[in-house]
Amino acid sequence: MKKGKKYTEAAKKVEKNKLYTKEEAVKLVKETSVCNFDASVELAMRLNLDTKKADQQLRGAVVLPKGTGKTKKVLVIAKGDAAKAAKEAGADYVGDTDMLEKIQKENWFDFDVMIATPDMMPALGKIGRILGPKGLMPNPKTGTVTVDTKKAVEEVKKGRVEYRTDSYGNVHVAIGKTSFSDEDLLDNLQAFVSLIAKSKPSVVKGTYIKNISVSSTMGPGVKIDTNSFDF
Repeated sequence: MKKGKKYTEAAKKVEKNKLYTKEEAVKLVKETSVCNFDASVELAMRLNLDTKKADQQLRGAVVLPKGTGKTKKVLVIAKGDAAKAAKEAGADYVGDTDMLEKIQKENWFDFDVMIATPDMMPALGKIGRILGPKGLMPNPKTGTVTVDTKKAVEEVKKGRVEYRTDSYGNVHVAIGKTSFSDEDLLDNLQAFVSLIAKSKPSVVKGTYIKNISVSSTMGPGVKIDTNSFDF
């Protein structure tokens, strides 16, 4: 794949094998963003995990202290009081089987996150094959299957991000936008890295966090020295 001129210029600012402090890395990511729009800042962490083993898979969700800079549309599948609470909390769409039928019949996906109450999960299971591949199936581990719909909606709206390890033990997550101040990006970066550090499975021996890098949507990756974090 041929990289554009802007990318090549931006990449020159990043020394290939250098490990930067987190402060330098955040500055560089903003300087090397090559988009004409407010790009996302992505964090990638390579972890010493054997994800074939169930006890070495990480999955969860966290509300970043400074949000993500992106407002997500939320669909809540619930009835009665849980549906009412979701509406009041600012959910974009609330319904039960009517919404599931809409997804099935109209191929409707005008939402980013789906939250459901446990009693609705059997009905949801029927369209699991549609939701699963899109990563939209609610899951108790990420707080999207819950009786507390109010809290779940509020957290998504505040800037909650979900994460899970891929088959190589990598975790990718957006920690904000290039328009964020350095301080806000650093707060989000530190919060997420600390969370992953605390989630280390007890069976892991040796170096757990192998490397950490940040990049903007189309920009080059900047490696961060793991010693620049307070774990």
